[in-house]
Amino acid sequence: MAERVVLAVRDLAVQFGSEQGVVRALDGVSFDLHAGRTLGIVGESGCGKSVTARSILRLVERPGIISGGRLLLDPGTPEEADLARLDPDSRQMRAVRGGRIGLIFQEPMTALSVHYTVGNQLIEAVRQHSTASAAEARARAVELLREVGIPRPETRIDAYPFELSGGLRQRVGIAMALAGDPDIVIADEPTTALDVTTQAQILALLKRLQAQKGISLMLITHDMGVIAQMADEVAVMYLGRVVEFAPVRQLFAAPRHPYTRALLRAVPSILAAPRQRLSTIGGAVPHPGMRPAGCPFHPRCGERLGAVCMERIPAPVPTGRPGASCFREEEAA
Repeated sequence: MAERVVLAVRDLAVQFGSEQGVVRALDGVSFDLHAGRTLGIVGESGCGKSVTARSILRLVERPGIISGGRLLLDPGTPEEADLARLDPDSRQMRAVRGGRIGLIFQEPMTALSVHYTVGNQLIEAVRQHSTASAAEARARAVELLREVGIPRPETRIDAYPFELSGGLRQRVGIAMALAGDPDIVIADEPTTALDVTTQAQILALLKRLQAQKGISLMLITHDMGVIAQMADEVAVMYLGRVVEFAPVRQLFAAPRHPYTRALLRAVPSILAAPRQRLSTIGGAVPHPGMRPAGCPFHPRCGERLGAVCMERIPAPVPTGRPGASCFREEEAA
C-alpha cells in the first residue's frame, strides 16, 4: 500500500513581471510528496527548482506571484489546506512555514545572520512554534545542535556563524529547519559549497534524521549522484516544467526523456577510459522570458523528431505515475 500523500502540487504556475513583459518561471508543475519518503527534484540551474520550493512556503519575492495551481497540504483529509490561497503573512501560513514545513536553505555561508549567535537564531525559531520559556527554548536549541552532530553544543550555541565552518553552519541550518518539529522538510541543495567529505556527512545526517522522525523530504539538487543515494522518486525539471517522473531505480535504469538521458551521460564514470572528455549538453537553459516554440528542450535535443517537436508542446507527465513529457514517449505508447 502506498504511503499517504502529505503534499500535492497541482499545475503550479509562477510568474514575474518585468519591463520586458511577464516571465513564466513555473509553467504547470505537478507532483506528490509521500509520507516518510524522499522526492528528488533535479535539473540544471534555471529550471525552477528553488522557485518551486519557495512557492510552497509562499516565500516568492515581489514582483513574483503564484498565477495558478494548487498547493494542497494533507490532501483528501479534513485538515486539507491550499497554501496557494493563503495570505503569505497570515497566521495560518506562518504556522505552516517552519511548523509543518521546514526549509534548509541553499547556501550555508549566507543563510544565517552574522549579527546574532546561532543560539539566538535557533531559540527564536523554537519559540516561534511553541510555548516554551526562554530557558526551555535554550535547552531545546542545545538538544537540536546535539541531534545534528555539532560537538560541544553547550558552548557552540553562543558562537557566531563566522566562527563556524561551512559544514557546521549547514548543520545549524538543518537544526533550524527542525526547530518547529515539522513533518515535511525541503532541502534546497543542502550540500552546495561543501567539500565531498562534508557532503557525505550531511547526506548521512539527513537520512538518519528522516528515519528517526519519519520526515517527508523534498530534496532539490543538480547532482545525480545525490539523487541516486537519497531519493525514492525523482521529478526531472526543465524550464519550469516536470519533464519526467519515475521511481529512482527506474529512472537510472531506463530514463524516458532525452533530457534525463543527457543528464545521466554527463555524470563522470569510474569505468570511462582515461582522459576521455566528459559528455555535455549543448547550449544552455533558455531564459524563461524567451521560451522556444514547441517542446522547451527541442533546441538542445539530439533526439527530436522534427516539426512536431518544434511546433507543439508535449502533454504533461501524468501526476503520480512514471512518465515523460516527450513526443517519443507518446509515439512509443
